[in-house]
Amino acid sequence: MLDTAGGHVRASPDLPWRLRLSLAIITAISDACLRRDGTVNRRLLSFLDLKISPFDKPVSGVTTSDTTVDPSRNLWFRLFLPGEAASAGENLPVIVYFHGGGFVFLSANSKPIDDFCRRLARELPAAIVSVDYRLAPEHRCPSQYNDGFDVLKFIDENPPLHSDLTRCFIAGDSAGGNLAHHVAARASEFKFRNLKILGLIPIQPYFGGEERTESEIQLAGSPIVSVWRTDWCWKAFLPEGSDRDHPAANVFGPKSGDISGVKFPKILVFIGGFDPLKDWQKRYCEGMKKNGKKLKMIEYPNAIHSFYGIPQLPESRLFIKEVRNFIYFE
Repeated sequence: MLDTAGGHVRASPDLPWRLRLSLAIITAISDACLRRDGTVNRRLLSFLDLKISPFDKPVSGVTTSDTTVDPSRNLWFRLFLPGEAASAGENLPVIVYFHGGGFVFLSANSKPIDDFCRRLARELPAAIVSVDYRLAPEHRCPSQYNDGFDVLKFIDENPPLHSDLTRCFIAGDSAGGNLAHHVAARASEFKFRNLKILGLIPIQPYFGGEERTESEIQLAGSPIVSVWRTDWCWKAFLPEGSDRDHPAANVFGPKSGDISGVKFPKILVFIGGFDPLKDWQKRYCEGMKKNGKKLKMIEYPNAIHSFYGIPQLPESRLFIKEVRNFIYFE
């Protein structure tokens, strides 16, 4: 691939070879689980997706517990609490977190998600409510949005331990960032008894459309995300017969509604320079600002998709500092 100046456009930054190999293996197995008929080989996927049980005793300084919201649809969340704050009886800001995975992969008890939320709880510190929403294609849009909003209503009536619901933030990475946006929009119209949403944190949010953007074309070979996989996931997630300009995917596209009157809280968006989705993310930021929303965009030029979950990357450490500042000081 050549840029406009005739130079070669790299698909990814220089990464440690072990990390590069690990990402390649994860990508290959993930792709192999996606069948041509639109279904997922969950059995094969289970070999890659290691599950972690909750621990009521501190692990890496954090305790975890699972709470069922609705057993009929297996809707539940995992609560992460930093041990020192819990033992001191301190009430912490709450982050309601939605994991990534294209709406198809992972869950709240998947090891990468458990590790990441444990780190957030310890280093921010905060009480993390990690939502295990239903997955596509078995459950299509708007199932995931309904699950996310219902968890907000549940914790409003049943405050988690050591949580200060007047300091609540909605966050999510990739597909979870998309989910966080739509749940926050719905929550803006609802009167909660105890919960007050102070901020929205979409981390490399998963948006798209029928158009092929420059970043999707130039960064087609990037780790984790590919045009083929994102197309597959959109088709599995969106309602039958929908295209990628559906408002769930393209929030400022030709089929989207007016959000100028929607009262969003302050927003912090993270973008990676080697993320094929970055052009859609920037359009989201531009659209939100044009509609009068208070938004701060942070772009790390050398970051790949999912950089925040790889602690050895310098951008991952910077990310933690920015989130802490957003929650406690801005």
